Amino acid sequence: MTPTADRLLALSTPSLVLDERRMLRNIERLRGRLQPLNVTLRPHLKTAKSIDVARRLLTDGHGPATVSTLKEAEVFAAAGVGDILYAVGIAPQKLDRVLAIRAKGCDLSIILDSAEQASAVAEASRRAGDRIPALIEIDSDGHRGGISPADPALTTIGRILHDGGAELRGVATHAGESYGVSGAEAHAAFAERERSGAVAAAEALRSAGLPCPVVSVGSTPTAHAARDLSGVTEVRAGVYVFFDLVMAGIGVCSTDDIALSVLTTVIGHNRERGCLFIDAGWMALSRDRGTAGQAVDQGYGLVCDIEGKVLGDLIVAAANQEHGIVAIRPGSAALLPELPVGTRLRILPNHACATAAQHDGYEVLPADPAAEPVRWPRFGGW
Repeated sequence: MTPTADRLLALSTPSLVLDERRMLRNIERLRGRLQPLNVTLRPHLKTAKSIDVARRLLTDGHGPATVSTLKEAEVFAAAGVGDILYAVGIAPQKLDRVLAIRAKGCDLSIILDSAEQASAVAEASRRAGDRIPALIEIDSDGHRGGISPADPALTTIGRILHDGGAELRGVATHAGESYGVSGAEAHAAFAERERSGAVAAAEALRSAGLPCPVVSVGSTPTAHAARDLSGVTEVRAGVYVFFDLVMAGIGVCSTDDIALSVLTTVIGHNRERGCLFIDAGWMALSRDRGTAGQAVDQGYGLVCDIEGKVLGDLIVAAANQEHGIVAIRPGSAALLPELPVGTRLRILPNHACATAAQHDGYEVLPADPAAEPVRWPRFGGW
């Protein structure tokens, strides 16, 4: 029995397991990738939602960082992260919370893409005597929100912020459509689309006499594929810390890079149907089926042995609330392995963010094999 197996056998199931060695390798990979491109990395903490992970992810523990909820901003600011971008379009009702976080010493900035939002931010800034920093969200690929770099509303929004009492800090974009293509060449093309859109927006603002010190881009696929980031000041990415089957499916990583897994136990068999049952259903794995549209459908997760070795074409084919149904992938000629009741397995997740969100802590396999097992707390909420 290896030390890894010994540690995992001592845990109850289902549990969320984090391989620290893989995580640290993933972190260093992106740092090294971006270093020669002369940009700042602003890691996204939405996947981790953990102070312990953040301390390893942020170069000095203080930022810069990106978050997706104000709860994340509050927790990480209280832990000493002093430079945070809240990268979800701001709702006016949340501005008092933004101001409260800023009043405690955190340089919290926000994003927006409309004159209505800009007016609300400017009014709140004047009222509080605090110039709230805002980035205008740019649509570089039609994925979600944001405005076109050529839209006249860009300078209108910028003027409302700059002249109205807020701080126009720059522009931000996210090439979310890069998740829908596969391979380095396709991701590099999206990275250039992302870069050129953000830079064009920045130039439009500057041409109108408005400041634009920050040009922020980012997604995990484009961050790993970008070849030229001229005009960009910072890159945001998040799921690269853990990776997942969606990222493996589009060629950004391999399954050997995935640092998260769900530890589970075999609890039964149905040999007539050619399946077995585990105590990890969608409450432990999540309902995310992000690989369903990819070349290889991984069901609700790819099955590994207790050491983390992938067991061929064995997947979680279906999931109920607390039951996972494990079977051979459709179309495969593989045979269902003999896995007695009580066997411990590990399931690699489709979407690390969604799976991690089902758990309140990480059971850490330390990078140092001599180190004692540890549990890192994880939080949720908005």
